[in-house]
Amino acid sequence: MSELWRMTARNVVNLLKRRELTPLDLIDASLQRIEKTNPALNSLPTVCADRARRHARRIELSDENSVLSGLPVAVKDLNDVQGVRTTYGSPLFAEHIPDGSDAMVEILEENGGIVIAKSNAPEFGHGANTFNDVFGKTRNPWNTGLTCGGSSGGSAVAVASGQTWAATGSDFGCSLRTPAAFCSVVGLRPSPGRIARSRVRLPFDNLWVQGPMARNVGDVALLLDAMVGVHPLDPISIERPGIAFVNAVDKPRVPRRIAFSPDLGGTVRISKQMRELFSDAVRKLSALNVPIDEACPDLSDAGSIYEILRANQFVGDLGPIIEDHRDRVKVELVDNYARGKSMSVEKLAKAEIERGKLYERVARFFKTYDLLIAPSTAVLPFDIDMKYLKDIDGQPLNYYYEWYAICYSLTLTALPILSLPCGFTSDGLPVALQLVGPPRGEHRLLSYAALLEDIFGVNRATPIDARSAEEARTATAPVA
Repeated sequence: MSELWRMTARNVVNLLKRRELTPLDLIDASLQRIEKTNPALNSLPTVCADRARRHARRIELSDENSVLSGLPVAVKDLNDVQGVRTTYGSPLFAEHIPDGSDAMVEILEENGGIVIAKSNAPEFGHGANTFNDVFGKTRNPWNTGLTCGGSSGGSAVAVASGQTWAATGSDFGCSLRTPAAFCSVVGLRPSPGRIARSRVRLPFDNLWVQGPMARNVGDVALLLDAMVGVHPLDPISIERPGIAFVNAVDKPRVPRRIAFSPDLGGTVRISKQMRELFSDAVRKLSALNVPIDEACPDLSDAGSIYEILRANQFVGDLGPIIEDHRDRVKVELVDNYARGKSMSVEKLAKAEIERGKLYERVARFFKTYDLLIAPSTAVLPFDIDMKYLKDIDGQPLNYYYEWYAICYSLTLTALPILSLPCGFTSDGLPVALQLVGPPRGEHRLLSYAALLEDIFGVNRATPIDARSAEEARTATAPVA
């Protein structure tokens, strides 16, 4: 029982369905692992053990055969969970306890997920490094002196260290993909509307989405099955598909043709080291015996489009909070809000038009290719005390968020994107790929990802115990 945390989510759910384990068994195993590892990592600052146990007892008394059957899951601290402290990473909401759960949490719990804890996130989810003035810094389990990425950093660390078998995250610019890459777990940014949202100020917005995080592709597919579906409070939510996503993993298909690009056609910066690591990973894909071309749709204007739409989102989403409390929120939030406020309607309209043209180019691209592969990050995990990168290989960056342009350029496509671990550096730091699937193509994307996961074999290296900076320096790279 003490080793349950090492098992995959699908394995423990199968044991739950066969009544060989109970949800209470898994809650105890999760709590023991949190108690052991959280002091070094600070990934799950709010644990709701009593609420989880009450939910587990209700599940045990039920004869329903749900998707997760009582699997404990961590939920990002941007999502309301009824009766559980939810801070959004902000001192303004440090003691906030919502009176209801948001749509995603409702659906997850209806499908047998048990919320065991809230995972740490930067203030209001903005910033690709997980720290805030409420709970402090969340550390990378592979080297606690380094960042775990953000904003879903707490979820990624919880999964990588075995505190939970799966966790929820969200993604606007890179918030699922970067922490998944930095922690060597799988994170899926699904199509807009695939996972319902509520209690949001911009319900028709389609730039930010919620998604699953887990240690392997099969577990991500399982959690996705428990998260999808229509909710009456989300006007863009879509119906649950008739075929489960785990079926795509169990019966994988080989893509007809694959495209790859280390820098999205030369439009984003990437470090020399990451370019070399990416090339090494792509060479391994020759085992698929399918055509693999260096190609990318035209994303040359993605940066300028994203900058405008991002600023507009700040005004609509955080405007009222920043107006009332501008001296109590991060200065970066105030600056972005000011940029959005100064923007003309004409500029915003033009950005939306150009995004539409970008999508048309991408859709045509996927008539030729089944899959586009790019690095998940432009750099390796960096010092935890750095809020963000100011340069890549000595070349200055224009904005504090430009270092993750490799991700936000693809956000604009509205395509499903999965971050897949593909290896480690010689000193044991994780490396990952972004796999971009066709429109509304989560089934196909998960299928292809399962094939690639077998080639790389990296998922067998997790979960892990936290390594201090000194331990990481003396450790050898994990063997896949």
